[in-house]
Order: sequence, then structure tokens, then C-alpha cells
Amino acid sequence: MLSKKIILLGHFGVGKTSLIKRFIHQIFDEKYQTTIGVKVDKKVVDIHGVDLTMLIWDIAGEVKNERVHYSYMLGAHGILYVFDVTRPSTYENLTNEISQIRQTLPIAPIQVVGNKTDLLTENSLDSIKSHLSSSHIIYSSAKEGVSVENAFYDLGKAMLK
Repeated sequence: MLSKKIILLGHFGVGKTSLIKRFIHQIFDEKYQTTIGVKVDKKVVDIHGVDLTMLIWDIAGEVKNERVHYSYMLGAHGILYVFDVTRPSTYENLTNEISQIRQTLPIAPIQVVGNKTDLLTENSLDSIKSHLSSSHIIYSSAKEGVSVENAFYDLGKAMLK
């Protein structure tokens, strides 16, 4: 069995913890609770016949303000970078924030996830998609369970390449 460390990064309140809860426990909690420090969960998944233990680190802080503790990032095999589709401030500097992550983790795969799609109309979401124009972004709803597994499984596949 293979173990890989995955870290979730992004601005506060974008739904990192909610994505983890949905992926691991299939639950969604309406109450917002700020993550303090780091919380680690794990889930074993089968990817193309390989049992992969995902060690999922939910890290408090933001990349752009360099509040993410450097030591939490060390040794990560993959990153889920999460933004909130309803808050442009969480994705308007996406390229710069990914570049900052690359300085610390130059070869780890990064899966970008636009979360909270349940809060937008289809037209609004299409507008954001065309503005960001990247086929590598997965749009999800932790609340409704939409594309949550896809985000983690796609990252798992990339880590096994």
C-alpha cells in the first residue's frame, strides 16, 4: 500500500474542511468553523488497482499572506488548491498563488478546485469558467457532493504518474 500526503490550500472560508468532510465522511456541516493549525485525516482509495492511502492535511492560513506554515507543506505529494466561486478575491490572483506554492513544491501535482457551485446560477458559473479559462479546474459543491470525489481522485491519479 502506498501513502501520499495531500495538503489543501486556499483562502479562509472557501470550503477546504467541507470538501474533506464530504470526501471522507460523506457529510456536510452548515456551521463554519475556522481551522486552527492543521488537522490530518486519511482515506484509502483504489486508483487503477493501486491501494492509495491519502493523508489529507487541512491547513489553516493563506498562501498569499504567507501564513501557511512552511513545515506543513514540506513532503506533500499533492495539493488541492481551493477557491470560492462566489468570492472573486479568492481566485483573482490564482496564477500568482499557484506560483508561490510552486516555489516550495516544484513538482507536486496541483488540482485547482472552484467550490460552492451550488450558490451560483449556471450562467454565473459559465462566466467564471470563461474568465479563468482553464480546463484543469474542477468545479465542486461540498454541500451537494458534486465533483468532490473527482477532485481527490484526479489528484490521486496525478500523484501516481
